[in-house]
Amino acid sequence: MKYKVYIFLMTILLVFCEVKSQNRIQINIPTADFETEYVWRTIQDINFFEDNNYQISLPKDPLIEDLKIKAKKEKLTNEDYNKLKTFIRDSVYDVTDYQKGYEKIKNQLPLINNLVNEISELDYKWNFKEFSVYNINLTLYGPGGRYDSDEGSILIFTTSKGQFKSYDNPANTIIHEIIHIGIESAIINKFQVPHPLKERIVDTFVLLNFKDDLPNYRIQNMGEYRTDTYIKTKADLKSLYSIVKKIMKSK
Repeated sequence: MKYKVYIFLMTILLVFCEVKSQNRIQINIPTADFETEYVWRTIQDINFFEDNNYQISLPKDPLIEDLKIKAKKEKLTNEDYNKLKTFIRDSVYDVTDYQKGYEKIKNQLPLINNLVNEISELDYKWNFKEFSVYNINLTLYGPGGRYDSDEGSILIFTTSKGQFKSYDNPANTIIHEIIHIGIESAIINKFQVPHPLKERIVDTFVLLNFKDDLPNYRIQNMGEYRTDTYIKTKADLKSLYSIVKKIMKSK
């Protein structure tokens, strides 16, 4: 009987270790069509990025400048999209431009997986949304990072030299976006949190939980400080739902 119990417990332990060590991150190199779509959406949102002081990267060409002007006037057409698609496919896209960025993220997978698993173990009084696997899609364009909280996917900017915006270590941006995904439905959308406050919440979350693992992580200065009074320790994050609710009610 003792022997059977021992075998049972060892089986549970092995399954637990396997789950803990599984790769939670899938890195994807984009196609020319994928990059066309993202450049198009970035141009469509040019007013938002400029209003919020984002530094965006786009292909260098007179066509792009013309499309930006049209986007600001809300005059983009299907013909404009087709011109962009031909330009990206024939004159811009090169799959080898993504290889160094891919390798740099790959080298950080042990750290990123450990931090994602730590997030899974955190105990909150609200629903942090998780995915078993997060898709990391590379791009040479845009503001540096974007997430899809419905699909658990992250778009991250790199260069042909393997550089990343804001940080040399891409783990900083990837964890930042994973936190965005986690709180989007339960808190951000629930209370219609404005963009600067949303970024302050995410930055504070990452810094309090992972400052030892991500020592170069920085809080962005967007002129929003209302959460600082309430969130000073990791324990305070357990009450993030009620804290944000209180802040948004008193605005």
